[in-house]
Amino acid sequence: MEQILAEFLSGLHWLLLAGVITGCLAMLARAADWLVDEAVILSERSGLPKVVIGATVVSLGTTTPEAVVSVLAALQGHPGLALGNAVGSIICDTGLILGVACLISPLPLDRRIVNRQGWIQFGCGVLLVVACVLGSDYALIFSEGGLLPRGVGFLFLALLFVYLTMTVRWARSENGSLPLELELAHSKEESSSVVVILSKLVAAIGVVVVASWLLIPSVAEAATRLGVPDSIIAATIVAFGTSLPELVTAVSAARHGHGELAVGNIIGADILNVLFVAGASAAATAGGLAAPPHFFTLYFPSMILILVVFRIGIFSSQKYLKWPFGVILLATYGLVTVLSYVWK
Repeated sequence: MEQILAEFLSGLHWLLLAGVITGCLAMLARAADWLVDEAVILSERSGLPKVVIGATVVSLGTTTPEAVVSVLAALQGHPGLALGNAVGSIICDTGLILGVACLISPLPLDRRIVNRQGWIQFGCGVLLVVACVLGSDYALIFSEGGLLPRGVGFLFLALLFVYLTMTVRWARSENGSLPLELELAHSKEESSSVVVILSKLVAAIGVVVVASWLLIPSVAEAATRLGVPDSIIAATIVAFGTSLPELVTAVSAARHGHGELAVGNIIGADILNVLFVAGASAAATAGGLAAPPHFFTLYFPSMILILVVFRIGIFSSQKYLKWPFGVILLATYGLVTVLSYVWK
């Protein structure tokens, strides 16, 4: 089936190929947004604060496209696309999306939670780079690249479980006893509503999987025609496309006065891009996930840079992230994007 699809795409005119890619990205964004809407309904009924909802359930929903795209890319022999999507999404989420949200409205900061989650975010970025270096020949990483071993992928997935568990426990200890069990099951009408919500979640995930399955060979074909490494395409165009759910969530949250949800979503999405997206992709491949040389010369330094800029912004801000900081984030993202196309 994959071979048939690849042959079909190779015969498409450029405009039709671009249409397929655009359509797949639109399907991903809409399905993930739908998934988030339903997940937030269930999450709010659990009593968790908005920033925690953003950093856990909403982030799980909005990173589903990245995870599916990256795992399928790894399985289909495009490791650069898989890792590039994860790293590029971190850069896009923190630089572009959070920057845009800051321009729309000041984003409230719960410094206790944001500092804690933010250091986990930064630590995950550093951990990804260290893991790729340790799994490689140090003397050759700038010429031949490196590797994220399969064992580390499973470790990342285990850390993902720990992160989600600890985040909920912290929220419970800071906000009292939260009603984690949904009380809807006590009536038939309410119980049926839960079934409907869960059915919508499953349907949304199904659309994400189908759109991702079509997107991978389409992007690989476009990269081949352009003569551009697929990792570069992943870290810019595809990363932006699969980050659209975060963008939609952040813009909507900022416009409606729920900026803490936007901040939590971006921080959580960055954490999950390492532990969930890169972790699942590496775990799915027997040989691990290859990191091409330009990851060490451009993308990893860019990712760390933008995470450092975010940490400085948190440290220097008081109760809100305001528009000047948004401009700084957008400028950093713009610089990285330009360099990704001109860097040799």
